[in-house]
Amino acid sequence: MKNQNENTIPVRIVPVLTLVQAAMIAALYVVLTFAANALGLANYVVQIRFSEALTILPFFTPAAIPGLFVGCMLSNILTGCMPLDIVFGSLATLIGAFGTYALRKNKWLAPLPPIVANTIVVPFVLAYVYQFEGSIPYFMLTVGIGEVISCGVLGMLLLFALSKYAGRIFVRN
Repeated sequence: MKNQNENTIPVRIVPVLTLVQAAMIAALYVVLTFAANALGLANYVVQIRFSEALTILPFFTPAAIPGLFVGCMLSNILTGCMPLDIVFGSLATLIGAFGTYALRKNKWLAPLPPIVANTIVVPFVLAYVYQFEGSIPYFMLTVGIGEVISCGVLGMLLLFALSKYAGRIFVRN
């Protein structure tokens, strides 16, 4: 006779799995940012971070929220970003992750919060921290396009690829 709770995870294991998932997401974010950085796409006015595709993961699990935040912070530190960029860029990712989690009932809205958060925050970092030449609206356009590619296109491809296996991959708490 089968145990009716055979497919459930014991409650005491959930915090450990959540921590492991967050750490794995942070590590993936760093690796994908390094890949984009090697191609010159991770920083500057035009940013297409492959790692930003992971910002749809809060759709599946709240463990992605700290994972994305820590991954972004580590990526920004390791790619040589300025301190204010490390803080505000990471906060933009954190805000986007919370937004994705809040909108998890509608998969089509999942990429929207990180796109909006980064399109609003990052241009000010580019203008005031790095003092790049250009206007805030121009930076909003370039960052926004990069975010639409990273989150909207790559992120949605990832969302649909993971949807079939989400119950086996992610712990929902």
